[in-house]
Amino acid sequence: MNNVGLRKEKSFVRSLSLGAVLLLGMVVYAYGFNVTKVNFETTRSEKRLTQLTRILRALAHPHLLEYEKEELVVTVPVYLPCPKSGVPELDQDHSQPYITLTPACGGAKEIIQVEGFGFWTDVKGPINFIPPSGASLNIGNLTTDSDGYFSSKVQLPKRNPVDEAQTIRAIARRNIGSPMFSQVAHSTWEKIVETVFLALLATTFGTFLAIPVSFLAARNLMSTRKNPLTSVALSILGWPLGIILGLQSMRWITAAASQFIDHRSIVEGSFGLLVGLLITWVLIRWSLMGQEIQKPGMGPRIARLVTLIVTGVATLFTIHMVSSSFAVNVGTALIEPLGALGFLGNFIVQLGDVVSMVTPLVVCLVCGGFISYFGNSLGQYVSDHMSANLIRLTNLIAASLAGACVLSILGALVDWFYQIDDLQTTLWWPAGVGAALGLLLSARVAPKDLLPIGSVGYYVTRTVLNATRSIEPLVMVIVFVVWVGIGPFAGALALALHTIAALAKLYSEQVESILPGPLEAIQATGANRLQTIVYAVIPQIIPPYISFTMYRWDINVRMSTIIGFAGGGGIGFLLQQNINLLNYRAASVQMLAIAVVVASMDYVSAIIRERFV
Repeated sequence: MNNVGLRKEKSFVRSLSLGAVLLLGMVVYAYGFNVTKVNFETTRSEKRLTQLTRILRALAHPHLLEYEKEELVVTVPVYLPCPKSGVPELDQDHSQPYITLTPACGGAKEIIQVEGFGFWTDVKGPINFIPPSGASLNIGNLTTDSDGYFSSKVQLPKRNPVDEAQTIRAIARRNIGSPMFSQVAHSTWEKIVETVFLALLATTFGTFLAIPVSFLAARNLMSTRKNPLTSVALSILGWPLGIILGLQSMRWITAAASQFIDHRSIVEGSFGLLVGLLITWVLIRWSLMGQEIQKPGMGPRIARLVTLIVTGVATLFTIHMVSSSFAVNVGTALIEPLGALGFLGNFIVQLGDVVSMVTPLVVCLVCGGFISYFGNSLGQYVSDHMSANLIRLTNLIAASLAGACVLSILGALVDWFYQIDDLQTTLWWPAGVGAALGLLLSARVAPKDLLPIGSVGYYVTRTVLNATRSIEPLVMVIVFVVWVGIGPFAGALALALHTIAALAKLYSEQVESILPGPLEAIQATGANRLQTIVYAVIPQIIPPYISFTMYRWDINVRMSTIIGFAGGGGIGFLLQQNINLLNYRAASVQMLAIAVVVASMDYVSAIIRERFV
């Protein structure tokens, strides 16, 4: 009996809980209906149903094809209002198409009947009212039968009364010749091609930048990265020092290369370019020779370092010559001779501009990374070989300087955005606080303790990616439109930025799911971090990376139709125009083009995944 009663009590409690859940769900959805203002009564409105029917029918008849048309125009006088002396009789030639009015005059807003005789059979057209000003106002439509007859009731417009006759004009139109693509179709084709390549460039640039970022956002690769405080502090100090050094080096190289170009003809400049490329190739081959059996001494190592520096300078000098002079001259000279392929010459010019813009950034990052790596190695050496007291003293100095440097940079960034223009607020106070935090950290960390610098980098990268991904491309394109102007270039930049954040997240999650066996095997051989990624990580992620990239291209094609509404170019611009003008037949052509392109890309990506994934 006790067991039966217990089961009944549990059943009652379960039923009561289910009822409470259902009641709570009903309350939630009821509030949702209230918030979203759900009102199904509006769906039965006759006016709205009429408008919906008109739009759906227009969308079902895309203005894709058109014919050359010929017109038959017939007019008849109409009096508004009726003259006191009566309407004069008309002398019409009934052997030709003609129209009659019943009555032949009327007041404003009055309904009259328009009849046509002898027109072309089975044609349509407008019926217009023509006042003395010559303006045309559509007041109805005609549809002829198999005998060329039509009858339509129209409403006279509200106009100021005049004594002279005004005009009713009937226009019959019929198609002649074969169908041809409409102007809307041609415009749609141009914009859909623009959309596809806009998405292609955005996906390409976004992918190149998302791949290295994805390794920084992978927990399994970053969580194992731990360094002593000395290495971390000296590495942080190396970044601004290297960036400043790289920027100054680029200024010297740019000035020297520009002076060389200005005082040389094109032939001499081309010869100097070839010599620079040859010297660069020889120096790179010499500096990257195979490993020695024995570790080289200090002299060869210094010579190797000097050679690398000279190689870098020669390479940058050559790159500047190619981008600022050779590419511009050659590209400009090719535009006219290539004719329809002149865009290749323009591509060379734009490529030179891209290299000129990107090279200083790359040089600054490389120099910053090199100095940071040197500081990290120096800090590791100090932590491994020096006494605890010396390490503690080094940590106090390096950590305070690193903290002051980081917060000073953040203060300068805040000052740039908010224009505070107060050095004490944006420089000295942040530097002091950063130095104090660095001192506090160095005092609490033991000399040889390892800091989870990899995890910090992981969370910082993830935070930046999440913040970037949370901003819709529709908002991003507004900023880029201000920077580069209205057009597809702004749309490509907006999509590329969003692609970096989205693909880096997908890529990093794929890196986190790789098999640990190959990773441990490569690390067991003593491979460094770069070798581990190249030989253990990349072979496992190539197939999903290809799949994600193709899927992102598909997404960018669809998103480009939306950013066109904000000036980002592509077919979205045409779609917005036609929707605003209520030209739904033209909008239907753009929607059809988008559907065809998306479906085609789905089939193409399926084929590519089948072959490579």
